[in-house]
Amino acid sequence: MSEYSTTALKMTRSFDVPPEKVFDAWLNQEMMKKWFFTLERTNKVAQNNPQVGGTWEIVDHRDGKDYRAIGEYIEMNRPKKIVFTFQMPQFSELTDTLIVELKDTQQGCEMTFTQNIVVPHEENWTQADIEQALKEYHDGSEHGWNLMFMGLKELVETGKISYQG
Repeated sequence: MSEYSTTALKMTRSFDVPPEKVFDAWLNQEMMKKWFFTLERTNKVAQNNPQVGGTWEIVDHRDGKDYRAIGEYIEMNRPKKIVFTFQMPQFSELTDTLIVELKDTQQGCEMTFTQNIVVPHEENWTQADIEQALKEYHDGSEHGWNLMFMGLKELVETGKISYQG
């Protein structure tokens, strides 16, 4: 399938902790399995090699199925920026790029998150079909990240996540 479009999702979140703490929550396996595409009670695999060229993998078990997310680190500048790929091979061979940028604030830090989303086209799609798919992928991704970022905020600020799905 060679036809696809892209859309960008950009979100900003504030944390009452230094950027180093949020940066580490993206890369520490023990922290990742509590919020990153998984919850601690449903996580089956959390593997990470947090360096440029290194890979990560999360396997979450929900509703009797395993969901696998994988990627590779492209850029890392602690505690300011992480750029990495994201793919769920069971759904698509296409790869998104995720960018996490952190900056100091008086209260702690601000995270700007960008997901460059690749949306595959179906045969015979019209421009309206493409626009609808872009909106659905964008909005679906935004919903998922909103939930994950609530967990991330609670984890870095309190050390645990109370909501467990």
